[in-house]
Amino acid sequence: MSHGRIVIYGRANCARGYEVRDFLTRNCSDYEWVELSTDGEAQRQAEVSGLADPRLPLCVIGQSSKLYCPSLRELAMALEWFKGPRYEHYDLAIFGAGPAGLSAALYGASEGLRTIVIEKTAVGGQAGSTSKIENYMGFPDGITGAELAKRAREQAQRLGAEIIVGGEGISGEHRDGWQLSWLASGEQIASKATICATGVEYSRLGLERERDFLNRGLYYGAGSSEAEICKGHVVIVGGGNSAGQAALNFARQSKVTMLVRGECLKDTLSAYLLERIEDTASITVLTRTELVELYGNEALESITYRHVTSGETADIETQNVFVCIGGRPRTDWAKPGVLHCDPAGYVLTGSDLDRSSLSGGMWTDGRAPFFMETSIPGLFAAGDVRHNSTKRCAAAAGDGATAVSMAHQFLRSVKYRRYGNARPPSR
Repeated sequence: MSHGRIVIYGRANCARGYEVRDFLTRNCSDYEWVELSTDGEAQRQAEVSGLADPRLPLCVIGQSSKLYCPSLRELAMALEWFKGPRYEHYDLAIFGAGPAGLSAALYGASEGLRTIVIEKTAVGGQAGSTSKIENYMGFPDGITGAELAKRAREQAQRLGAEIIVGGEGISGEHRDGWQLSWLASGEQIASKATICATGVEYSRLGLERERDFLNRGLYYGAGSSEAEICKGHVVIVGGGNSAGQAALNFARQSKVTMLVRGECLKDTLSAYLLERIEDTASITVLTRTELVELYGNEALESITYRHVTSGETADIETQNVFVCIGGRPRTDWAKPGVLHCDPAGYVLTGSDLDRSSLSGGMWTDGRAPFFMETSIPGLFAAGDVRHNSTKRCAAAAGDGATAVSMAHQFLRSVKYRRYGNARPPSR
C-alpha cells in the first residue's frame, strides 16, 4: 500500500532517528533522511524550536501526516501496518516474521489454514538487516535481506496470510484445546495451533557505558540503514556471516576494522565471504580481540579493544560500532516452567523433550510430542529459537515449512474442523 513520500528530519546521533530509519529500511520502505545540523535548519525545515527540541525526529508521510518523535508502533499504525486481528479465531497463529515465520505463513495459508502472523519490529527478523545474502538458493547474484523478506511477505499475503507489524505478544496460555495469546495492545489471538518463530536477539556486550551510546554510535545488527550516511572509521564486532556482510557493505566507502574474538575467521565465516574480505584492502581483521571500553560525550567518539591472549590494549577513533555477535532466544513471553527450554533458553521440541516432565493436565491423549512440537500441545517452534537449529536463513525457512506440516498432523490428531461450532474461551 502506498502512503506517499516519507521524509525524516532529525539530528545526527539521535537514537530514535536511527530506530526509525532502521525500522523503515528493514520493512523495505523508501524514505528521505534530512540531517539537521543547526538550530536554524531545525526551525526552517522541521518547524521545531531547534536541535534540542524533544519532538525530533519528525516524520512526514505524504502531504499532511506529521509524526513527532514517533514510537515504532505509532509509525506502523500511521503506515497502516498495524491493525487488529480480523477474525475471532485462527487455525494457525505465528509469532515472528523472520525466514521461519514467513515460510510458515506462506505454507499455512496456501494449504487452507486461516493464518495470522504477529511481528514486533520488522518483517525479516535478523536476516532482514543483512546487506546481502548470497548463499540462498535461486538468487545467484545475491539479494538483500530486506528484499527477500519483502518478497516473502507479499507472497504470503497474496496466498491469504494476515500479517500484523508492530504487535508484541506478551503472554500465552493453553486452555480448553486452544492457544490463547495476548498482545501488548490488549488484543487476544486464539488459535488451534501456534508456531513460535520469534528468533534470537543480539547478546549485549555488558560494557559500562553501553546504554549511553546505544543507537548513538553503538548499534546491534548489520546497520543496513546506515551504510550510505556513515562517516569515518567503522568497527564491526563479530566474526559470523552477518558481521562479514556488514564489513563488506561498509567497506565500499569507509575504512572497516573487524574485532573477532576467535582464532580466525575461517572457523565462523562462509568461504565465499572470507575470500572477499581478504581481498578488500579497506578491511582490517583483528582476531583474538574484544571490545572493552566506549568513550564519548553525547555520542560515541572512540573505543578501546584488548587482545585476549596478551592483554595488550589499543584505541580506535570511531563514531560507528556495529555489533553482530551471538544471540539469545526471544522467549520472554513464555511462562517459566511451562515452556521447556535448554539451559541457554532455546525451546526444546519433539524427542529432545523429557516426556516424564510434561504436564499431565495438557497431555491427556498419551501421545508423544510431534517433531518440532514443544512441551505445550499444539505449540511448535521453528527457526533460530529452537534447540539445536541450524542458524542459517535457508534452514530457518525449511523449519517454518516443516512446522506447518507438524501443525497439520496435530490438527488431524485433535479432529479439528475449521469453522466448526467450537469457539475459543474468553479471556
